[in-house]
Amino acid sequence: MTSLLVIIVLGLLAIALWQLTKIFDLTQVGVANDDSQVANDKDNNVQGYLMFGFLAFIYIFTIYGLFKWGPLVLHTPASEHGPEVDSLMNITWLVIFFVQGFTQVLLHYFAFQYRGKKENKALYFSDSNKLEIIWSAIPAVVLAVLILYGLYAWNDIMFIDKDEETIEIELYAQQFNWKARYSGTDNVLGKANVRYIEGVNAVGVDLSDPNAQDDIVVTELHIPKGKKIHFKMRSQDVLHSAYMPHFRAQMNVVPGMVTEFAYTPTYTSDEYRNLTFMVEKVANINKIRAEKSIELVANGQTALDPYTFDYLLLCNKICGASHYNMQMKIVVDTPEDYKKWLSDKPTVSQEVKVATTKPADDSKPMGNDSTMVKDSKIVAQVTTK
Repeated sequence: MTSLLVIIVLGLLAIALWQLTKIFDLTQVGVANDDSQVANDKDNNVQGYLMFGFLAFIYIFTIYGLFKWGPLVLHTPASEHGPEVDSLMNITWLVIFFVQGFTQVLLHYFAFQYRGKKENKALYFSDSNKLEIIWSAIPAVVLAVLILYGLYAWNDIMFIDKDEETIEIELYAQQFNWKARYSGTDNVLGKANVRYIEGVNAVGVDLSDPNAQDDIVVTELHIPKGKKIHFKMRSQDVLHSAYMPHFRAQMNVVPGMVTEFAYTPTYTSDEYRNLTFMVEKVANINKIRAEKSIELVANGQTALDPYTFDYLLLCNKICGASHYNMQMKIVVDTPEDYKKWLSDKPTVSQEVKVATTKPADDSKPMGNDSTMVKDSKIVAQVTTK
């Protein structure tokens, strides 16, 4: 109802403004006005100076933006290929700023210098093959260099040596959460299909596949520092995008196919939190949160919790109403801590077995029943999780 009233009010306001313009036109009857709609020298001078004013606005706002929002950039990459991505990005920015600066200054200068004057006549100039070759060749060469450099960087990042030791992890996307499936001790992901999704088997692991028997599914991604991680990605429903900004990694997750990306983490979560720039950034965020909390508490609301930095896996495609909330925490451990963390996790086959096992008869003795003892350990593992 409120939206309808707003639309009605805006409509009435537009009608009122239209009527006011008609009244103004009536008041000008008998007044000598130049209504030829042909620009005169005064109009051209005003337009010429406005062009310079707009040029000043562009660069003043650009400089302001660099100082205002410059500290918000991602800063130090947390993967081996990250510096290469940043170098490519920085070179592209420099080219864009140079070309934009040069062409905008020329555009606005010529608009002022050669603004229309009553006594001037336009010079007819049909074409110049030489000029066209110059202004076509220069962008073509620059773009070719950037594209070739980008392809080289991309191929270098995406290349995975078959003999190289990697850790196989699957990222499974669905509206609106992520799950990670680890390949277990054999480092081979078992087959999976959405048709097998049932109960605790939330990613559709094919439990008849021998390689799937040691697969582990979790909702918090842990990876070891210094080890190459080979991610394979699937989507259950719509198009998603696995975006890990601090690792300079992004790959679309497409229904019906498997996409992949690989990188090597270079900082543990604790190491990255203690980098100077991150300490300063977190302190600034918590300062803003503390100021906001004062306002919230004064209004009877709950204060904001202090912010602690964590790596995140985000969805970078608008995938539905809760897209903004589709994220998963990433923890980069030392190799030793990673192995310890993974060793405590039950496999999918164990979780399915526990979920499908009928409750034991309380009257049946358990002391010498090895199967019952084994199942109770599995239950304890799952409960711990």
